[in-house]
Order: sequence, then C-alpha cells, then structure tokens
Amino acid sequence: MARVLVPLPDHDFDVTEVAVPWKLLREAGHEVVFATEEAGTVPACDPLLLTGVLFGQLGAAPEPQAFYREMLEDPAFSRTVAWRELDVATFDSMVLPGGHAPGMRQYLGSEVLQAKVKAFADTGKPWAAICHGVLVAARAGALGGRRTTCLPKYMERSAYFLTFWKLGTYYRTYPAYVEDEVTASLARPEDFVRGPRTLSARGTRDDDGPAFVVEDGAYVSARWPGDAYLFARKLLERL
Repeated sequence: MARVLVPLPDHDFDVTEVAVPWKLLREAGHEVVFATEEAGTVPACDPLLLTGVLFGQLGAAPEPQAFYREMLEDPAFSRTVAWRELDVATFDSMVLPGGHAPGMRQYLGSEVLQAKVKAFADTGKPWAAICHGVLVAARAGALGGRRTTCLPKYMERSAYFLTFWKLGTYYRTYPAYVEDEVTASLARPEDFVRGPRTLSARGTRDDDGPAFVVEDGAYVSARWPGDAYLFARKLLERL
C-alpha cells in the first residue's frame, strides 16, 4: 500500500480533480493523506462546481460529485497535516490537484508548499499534477527537464469569455495564463504538450477516449477535469 500526499487550499479546489484520484487510489487500497496550510483544516471544494457554474452547466459531473460526498466522510479528510510539517520522505507518491476560483491562490502561491513539492519531485518517486496543479510544480522549480501539459490557454480563455459577463474573473486565477507561466518555467518550450483540442468531451471511468495525459518517467500531468480518470490510472500504474 502506498501513502499518497494530496495538498489542498482551504477552499475552492476542483471537485473532480481531487475526488476522482482519491476514489481510485482508495479503491486500489492506497492511503491518501491530505495537507492544508494549517493542520486540522477541513477543506472545501469550489461550491459552484456542485451547483453548476452558469445556468446549471460547467460544473462537475454526477459521479465525481458522488465521490466528493463520499470523500467528505473519510476521516483522513478532516485530519489534515500542515504543509510546513510535511516530511516528504514518508510519502510514496504525490498528487497536485487544480482549481481556478480565488481561494486557490493560497495553495498556488505558497512558497512553503512549493519547497515541499520540489523536495518530493527530487526523490524520483511517482507524482502527478493536473490543471492549475501544474502551476505549483512550475513555481516550485520541479519541471526543469520534464515534459508536461497543464490547463491550455485556449480552454482558460474560452471559459473566461463565456462567463465574464456573469462571474467576472472567476476563470482567470491570475492575469497570466497558466500555460504561459508553465511554459516559461520549462527547460525547453517544446517540453510543453498541449494535447488535442477539446472544450466539452470528458473521459469517464469507462471511456478514456476524450482524455489526455503526458507521461515523463515518474511524473504524470493532465489538462483539466476531463482527464481526471486517465490521470489517476496512470499514477496508479506507477504505484
């Protein structure tokens, strides 16, 4: 059984990008340890992903929402470890989830967490980052020499243009696009892999057809919630 670290902000993380890997890891018998800035914080997802971002659309699919409700009952979810207290040597793997709402900045911008992420990446053990989670790895300096994907600029821009009239900058976590910052952190621009273009088709538990991930040795990356099942399975293969 592997011990898998999943750091989170206090609120606003993506439902699917946390609950799907959690569910598949637990089904495979692995232990998931959640970490927040302060120990004992019970984190919460972006609530709009449960109710529907715009006219009931753009939220998490029913199955990941069911996994999230199940995850809330996991005692480990309320026994979070503080980022500063993490001993990365005690973990076998790490997952960096994403999310775009304002509360994510606590997690995306933490230098304390970035130091822990870099220390884990340097161990050579399996780890994975999805969507904005790749931004944590980029800011940690953990992507040098690695091939990666992340939230593509066209996706981030499309979501912003579609919802700005109602939600303002909800889909623009920072002025810079995630893809631009991630690409700037890489040893070579060609190490960024955008993947096939999509705006709506998502992978599921039974169909990886629309999903896309980038595998680079022990490291797995994915673009958005639609890749979450394949993303989790590729990490599981490394465990």
